[in-house]
Amino acid sequence: MSETLNPDALPNEQNIVNTPEQADNAAMTELSHEQPVEETVVEAPAAAEGESDNADSRPADRQEIIERLKAIAESDDVLNCKAETESLKVQFYRMRTAEIETAQQEFVAQGGEVSLFVPTADELEEPFKEAMAQIKAKRNAWIAAQEQEMKANLAKKEALLEKLQTLVEKASQGTPEVNEFKALQTEWKEIRNIPQENVTSLWKQYQLLVEQFYDVLKINHEFREYDFKKNLEIKTRLCESAEALENETDVINAFRQLQQLHNEFRETGPVSPELREEIWTRFKAASTIVNRRHQEHFEAKKEQEKENLDKKAAICEQIEAINSGALTSYQAWNNATEQILQLQAQWKEIGFAPQKMNLKIFERFRAACDEFFKQKSEFFKEAKNALTNNLERKKALCELAEQLMESEEWKATADKLTKIQKEWKEIGPVPQKYSEALWKRFVTACDTFFERRNAANSSQRSVEQENLKQKREVIEALKGIDTTMPADEQTREISALTAKWNAIGFVPFKEKDKVYKEYKQVLNALYEKLHLDANERRLNNFRNNIGKGGNSLQRERDHLIRQYEALKNEIATYENNIGFLSVSNKKGASLVDVMRQKVDKLKQDAQVILQKIHLVEEEIEKEQK
Repeated sequence: MSETLNPDALPNEQNIVNTPEQADNAAMTELSHEQPVEETVVEAPAAAEGESDNADSRPADRQEIIERLKAIAESDDVLNCKAETESLKVQFYRMRTAEIETAQQEFVAQGGEVSLFVPTADELEEPFKEAMAQIKAKRNAWIAAQEQEMKANLAKKEALLEKLQTLVEKASQGTPEVNEFKALQTEWKEIRNIPQENVTSLWKQYQLLVEQFYDVLKINHEFREYDFKKNLEIKTRLCESAEALENETDVINAFRQLQQLHNEFRETGPVSPELREEIWTRFKAASTIVNRRHQEHFEAKKEQEKENLDKKAAICEQIEAINSGALTSYQAWNNATEQILQLQAQWKEIGFAPQKMNLKIFERFRAACDEFFKQKSEFFKEAKNALTNNLERKKALCELAEQLMESEEWKATADKLTKIQKEWKEIGPVPQKYSEALWKRFVTACDTFFERRNAANSSQRSVEQENLKQKREVIEALKGIDTTMPADEQTREISALTAKWNAIGFVPFKEKDKVYKEYKQVLNALYEKLHLDANERRLNNFRNNIGKGGNSLQRERDHLIRQYEALKNEIATYENNIGFLSVSNKKGASLVDVMRQKVDKLKQDAQVILQKIHLVEEEIEKEQK
């Protein structure tokens, strides 16, 4: 922005007379020798492209944008609303883009694929385009009318210049026509818009003719004083209006009004020379205040846009920092999605960034969001495949459990079902709609088997308790044997009770070791009192445990015979080896003694086995009889 601050600049080839006031000054050659003053108008900086001047009151939705565009189309101020129209257009499509992105994100969040997303038809686009077309048509018509009007005004001003030239020539010949000249000046001022390329040349011609006319007229002092007074009143009013703009809350509107006041100030004629500097200084001071507020407004706006850019960059960094590789569960992805949606909501609350960065930061934000939802879509796709695979595996386990639930092989089947249950736990989740029914199916099959097994084991436990009771009775009977009886009677009674013990079935597992230990202690104590050696006890135990059936007795006899033959061969080997050993030294004699002891032990074992063979043969004979 610039102002001409030197009202005393002398005219030369670079300083052209631009105002009627300068022409009046030139005419007053006998009153003063002041030279013309050039005044310029302070211009506003261009508003940011795509934004209206009142950027703080944006429409809430796209329907409100359409209503505002219709109002602009019906108004008579279409041209002055161009910036607002463009801003509304940008907001309309941004809102539409945001709606599509939100719908796409919801579609993906529900498990849809990005490539399959199809946005719904936009019902508001047609009325939006109609309103824009009306505005464009009206603006084009207005511009065409303005161009036609400017051409007509140009022709009128060119005709006025010819009339002014004629009056100047008459005045130079001594016949000035002041009233006609003033009328032509008034008519000139009333003609406003002309083509821009003709403004300067016409203005220079007009100023030159005005100066020439006043120079010729040597207008009297009283006429000039009256003109000065009227111009002072007008310029004083303009100063007051400019000063009042300091209290205008709308900075943009205040600046526009100031431009109009500058135009009026420029078109108004001169004041008396002694007041000229004072009135201009007053008007300029008021203008400076409005201009400063206007500049501060745009500087604050730029600072706010910079802060908005920093906030948006921080949001982009947060989204980009999300590690999709660490999101390995539905809950983790849902939490991250909630975070993304919150950041998107924050983004919408932030205003525009600087124009040159606004699109770039938005593209970065959209790319980060798109990448996140792409990764989420891939995760859910893979998870869906995994759920389907898990479903098939668990169905197979259900079928296997249902095949086993009627089995009566309690231990083997229980082990298999336990293994199946462990495998079930290792398999991941299945689709939610199948989860509960599939679990009930599996549990029902397992429970059916174990309930059947528990029912069967219940009767078995009763039998085991009865067996435990009988074995305790055997132990008590062993304790009650009269040790004063002859040894052979005691042995027969012990054998009978031992046979009875062996005939009793299983007892509860937790009682098995305890009751057997007590039985052995009592039995060993009886054998010690009877002075029975180990071999005799072995024979007694064997006698009590001989099988009941003929086939088993025959197999037992064959087994014992093989054992006996093996011991005989082993004894022969040892005796043969003893014959080769030398007993000339102490070490050799010691080894021979050990081997002889070993042979004696083997012969005792062979004798016991031989006696067992006899016992079995006796039993076989009894069976055959």
